[in-house]
Amino acid sequence: MPLRPALATAAFAALLLLVAAPSAPADSSAPADPKETVTIDSVGRMAADGTVTLSGTYRCVDSVGPVFVSSSIGQRSENYRYSIGGTPAVCDGKLHRWENTSRPSPTTLKHGKADVEATIVELHPVGILPLPRFHALLKEDITLSKA
Repeated sequence: MPLRPALATAAFAALLLLVAAPSAPADSSAPADPKETVTIDSVGRMAADGTVTLSGTYRCVDSVGPVFVSSSIGQRSENYRYSIGGTPAVCDGKLHRWENTSRPSPTTLKHGKADVEATIVELHPVGILPLPRFHALLKEDITLSKA
């Protein structure tokens, strides 16, 4: 098959997939289902080598794609946040525990007050693309103590 007809066929197929794909929800700021929650334990742990462990609970429902509980931590400045891992989640409507551990580099975290954000996010398939769908989000102040 000559190159031009092959390219035209591929472009037409791609266009057809984009048109046929369902659109994403229009209002991403819609409140989460009240059955979907995430909590953050009031104390996080930091080991001598700088490894941080955060934990809490979660509950989610109605997932199609893979779901994760992600967390981040910050101190003193809203400009710098450190990702502290992601835990695979099961969206069966039951209450589950989550725990994320990571060693931020460079480590500037100190023992004491910190703010943590935990999010339940699904990689929701829309057409051929996985797009993020947020099930629950919480931001709380915690104490980072010695592990």
